[in-house]
Amino acid sequence: MKYLIGAGSVIVAFIIGYLVFIYSGVYNISALVPHEKLTLWMMNTVRDNSIMHNADNNIKTPNLNDSSLVKMGFVHYREMCVGCHGAPGIERSEIGQGLYPKAPTLARVANDWTPQQLFWITKNGLKMTGMPAFGPTHSDEMIWAIVAFTKKLPTLTKEQYQTLDNETKGESDE
Repeated sequence: MKYLIGAGSVIVAFIIGYLVFIYSGVYNISALVPHEKLTLWMMNTVRDNSIMHNADNNIKTPNLNDSSLVKMGFVHYREMCVGCHGAPGIERSEIGQGLYPKAPTLARVANDWTPQQLFWITKNGLKMTGMPAFGPTHSDEMIWAIVAFTKKLPTLTKEQYQTLDNETKGESDE
């Protein structure tokens, strides 16, 4: 019984200390101040495991090599994603440069994720990252188009990206 009271007291003290920390305002939430290593580890671990858990491998993936799907995805990427994620030969916008954590450069990391995971991320967004959920405003077909282009992105040169841009001038994501 003595140990239960002691353990309960420690838990209550921890909860009170945690609440004092939360309400004190001492933790700097500025996007200019990097997270502590433990906070960053926790957020990245929760994010990665959540994506792997929630991106159902039973999601039916269309043919991501369909050139019309890739082109449609390029148009959406150019209009909505390039500002934060950049592209070959294109830097992030001012908004993208100010995000913390920074949005990943998809030309480098898109192959780290499966198509189903990219679909889930794009459709649902990611809390505390600036990544919006496109599910409420885009059909699954449009989201798959973005995924199809995103999976091609790591293989594109600056010149190939520019060629796609020229080929789709005047096309919007609507």
